Amino acid sequence: MNTILKPRGASGLRRIRPRAFTPQPAILRRFSTEDVELLDQLLSEPAECVYHPSFLRSALPGDDADLASVAARFSWPGVHRRQVDGEMVSVMPSVLTADEERQVFFRFNYCRHRVMRILRKYAGERLTAAAARELLRWERQGQELRAHILRANTSLVLAMARRSRNGGVEIGELVSEGNLALLRCADKFDAARGFKFSTYACRAILASFSRTAAKTARHRVQFPTPYDPVMERSDYLETRREIIEHECVDELKRILFENSAALTHVERRVLNARFSLDQRTVRPGARRRTLDQVGDLLGVSKERVRQIQNQAMIKLRAVLEERFLVAS
Repeated sequence: MNTILKPRGASGLRRIRPRAFTPQPAILRRFSTEDVELLDQLLSEPAECVYHPSFLRSALPGDDADLASVAARFSWPGVHRRQVDGEMVSVMPSVLTADEERQVFFRFNYCRHRVMRILRKYAGERLTAAAARELLRWERQGQELRAHILRANTSLVLAMARRSRNGGVEIGELVSEGNLALLRCADKFDAARGFKFSTYACRAILASFSRTAAKTARHRVQFPTPYDPVMERSDYLETRREIIEHECVDELKRILFENSAALTHVERRVLNARFSLDQRTVRPGARRRTLDQVGDLLGVSKERVRQIQNQAMIKLRAVLEERFLVAS
C-alpha cells in the first residue's frame, strides 16, 4: 500500500513506495537506455516530497498540467534561459535570496509531487508510454532544480569545513561528508516554515563533521600505526641500489672463488686475512682484522698491507664492472 506520512491537505514530508510496473517491452524499446534505467530506479525506490497545499491550486484540471504552468505559479526574479549544447536550460543566480530560495524549493517539491501522483495513479498497473514520458519529464526537472540548490550552497560546506576544528580529519573528507548531508537536507527541507535553507543545513553538516571525527578516532584506536621510516620509503632509486648491492656481493664471491681477477697468492692472503674470507662460515657481525694485525700475521708493514689490498681491490673492481657492463 502507498504510505503517506501526513494527512491530505497538511504540509510536510510525504513518502510512498511505488507499486506501478514498467511499460510493456514493446513500449520500452522506444525509450533510450538512460530512460529505461531511470524508470527502473523510480519504480524500485521510495518516492517522497515535501508537500504544500498550494500544489493543488497550481495544477490545471485533470492531468494535463505542464512545466509551463508550474513556472507561471512558482517563479522568481533573476532566472533566465539560455542555449547550452543545443538545448535551452534554466540558469539561476549563484546566490539566492530568501524569496528566490523559497520559490525554487516549491518548484522542486512540486515536481516530486507530480512524480508521486503518477506512481499512485498507476499503482498495480503497467505504465503507459505517455505516463512513462511524463514521469521521466517531471523527474528530470526535479533533478535539475536539486542541482541548482546544491550548486548555490556548496560554498557553505567548504566554508564550514575550513572553520571546523576536528583535528586529524582531512578537509577533503569533511567536504565529502558535508556534501552528502547537504543532499539529504535538500530532500527534507520544508520552505514553508519561513527560514532559510542554510540555517536548516548547518546543523546537519556540523553533525556529519562530528560523526566523521568520531569514526576517525575509533579507527585510530582500533588500528594504531606508529611511524615507520621503512614504510615511508618508496624511492625507486633506493630500491634499485639495494638490489644491485646484493648482486655485486654474489658476483664478488664468484670472482674470488674462481680467481677471475688473477690475484696473486699474497693478494689473496691479504684479502682473506683482512675480511675473514678464509673462514668456512662467516659469523654475522664478526670483527675484521686491522692493517696492523694483518701485517703482523704476514710479517710486513702496515703500509705494505694497504698497498697490496688496494691493488687487489682495483683488480676485483675491474672484473666486476666488466661483467656488469656486459650483463646490462
